Amino acid sequence: MGQAKKFSAELVHKRRAVLRRAQQALDEMIPRVQQVMRQTRQRVLRGNTRAEGKIVSLFEPETEVIRKGKASKPTEFGKLVKIQEAEDQIVTHYEVYDQRPSDAELLTPSIEKHIQQFGHAPSLAAADTGFFSAANEAQAQQLGVKWVAVPSQSTKSAPRKQTQKKRWFKKAQAWRTGCEGRISVLKRRHGLHRSRYKGTHGMRRFVGLGVIADNLHHLGTALAKRQK
Repeated sequence: MGQAKKFSAELVHKRRAVLRRAQQALDEMIPRVQQVMRQTRQRVLRGNTRAEGKIVSLFEPETEVIRKGKASKPTEFGKLVKIQEAEDQIVTHYEVYDQRPSDAELLTPSIEKHIQQFGHAPSLAAADTGFFSAANEAQAQQLGVKWVAVPSQSTKSAPRKQTQKKRWFKKAQAWRTGCEGRISVLKRRHGLHRSRYKGTHGMRRFVGLGVIADNLHHLGTALAKRQK
């Protein structure tokens, strides 16, 4: 770290572009390494795993630790991406979040985005258990959603359990499970498991290009079916 600071100071007055770029790169990296040193001391010497301003990647400092409880991948690193899908497997909206929100915070904004785009609420909204709350369900219905298929696994209400056993609810959840496959396809076919662009803005651009490519694929498939 001392050497990096020394070299950066020596490069300040250099006029060659390559040296100015080197000095800029050092000035960007020095505070990141200092932060990693601070959080390492906190973790190793004090047992504190929640150091303020934690960095998990020197080269992509915006990266977050994402824990979803999956047995195969208990801990992942990156950014949370929301994919919103309608009929014919068309992605109508996506978002890359600067800071990971809870799933429960995303349902109402997603419905509002649909209304903004199409001028009316969807007749049906389906999501997984992480999106459930009684307030979310009530808000969705107030916005004009007729069928809200978001299961609550912890409910003890007999009427609620009966609702979740109804045919329309199960059908909606089956459709939602199919939407999970869209995420897999976006990762596999269009490379969204890893952004090839740097930074959060680059990630948004990369995800957007993947979504456009996937939508073009499915639009072509849907149009071909109609022409038969």
